[in-house]
Amino acid sequence: MRQFDRREFLLGAAAIAAVGQSACEPHAPTTHGAKEKEQSMQREERATMDQKMPAIFLPHGGGPWPFTHDPIVGDPKMYAQMLEYMQALNMTPPVKPRAILVVSAHWEEQLPTVMTGQNPPMLYDYYNFPPETYEVQWPAPGAPELAGEITELLRSSGFEFATNQKRGFDHGVFVPLKLAYPGAEIPTLQLSLVRGLDPKEHIAIGRALAPLRRKGVFIVGSGMSYHNLRALFTNMRAGTDRAGVKDSSKAFDEWMGESMLLEPDLRETRLVEWVKAPQARAAHPREEHLLPLHVIAGAAEDDIATLPYRDVVMGAHISAVHFG
Repeated sequence: MRQFDRREFLLGAAAIAAVGQSACEPHAPTTHGAKEKEQSMQREERATMDQKMPAIFLPHGGGPWPFTHDPIVGDPKMYAQMLEYMQALNMTPPVKPRAILVVSAHWEEQLPTVMTGQNPPMLYDYYNFPPETYEVQWPAPGAPELAGEITELLRSSGFEFATNQKRGFDHGVFVPLKLAYPGAEIPTLQLSLVRGLDPKEHIAIGRALAPLRRKGVFIVGSGMSYHNLRALFTNMRAGTDRAGVKDSSKAFDEWMGESMLLEPDLRETRLVEWVKAPQARAAHPREEHLLPLHVIAGAAEDDIATLPYRDVVMGAHISAVHFG
């Protein structure tokens, strides 16, 4: 899996600009105010459990774009709509989620692997970016109890699985969620993709996770609906659309949007056969940034899709897909 390299991003950027971002502690004495707070929290928790959470697929952009002073990598004009979309994500669930589960394009394992750490560290999985991008913090707590529920759902659906207590939040997680939930107050964990990148398997994993949506869990697939870095960097060096990114990304994005609006059985067939889509391999030479969508579509069950965010970033057409 190719990581995002700032040096390649910057090559030719001036040219393209010419063409066109503790359990053991004692409890304090209970007061009337504390009782009211506890009751309020219990009511909030019950309300969360009564509401079905959304399952969404979002494009997370290029590297740590919102958290750099570099005017090219984090170009405010280019990322204006994405920034607005991500900052409003906390309004997508009907109530505050009990937890957030993220399937990121930046984590693959031999088996579906669940993050189990209590306090996941940061994982800066990019390189050659300015110093400030390695100082970003998003200290959301982990969700070990939820991790146990996830492994049980996987087990009952016939999946072998693994766990990882040391895994940190990669930029597919902290970039969108730091914008959506800057307070980092909601327990969050990740589930890996599975090597081999089989589309049917990832839809089935999503289907196994669907019950979590009725238990207060906001499920997020973080990838990109267009992810051909070679073509993007070729264009940046040339200062023109030599690689045909505009047309190929538009053709694939239109297919994806049309497919997601179909009835559930038909959209699943389209996702399984995604390589037959117009410009499929031009958009995704390797499909790890698309497969979070398969997991989300599996978790969607019979929900109808919406396309709340469509944009052109780095010259490529991209979209988000929401269910519920």
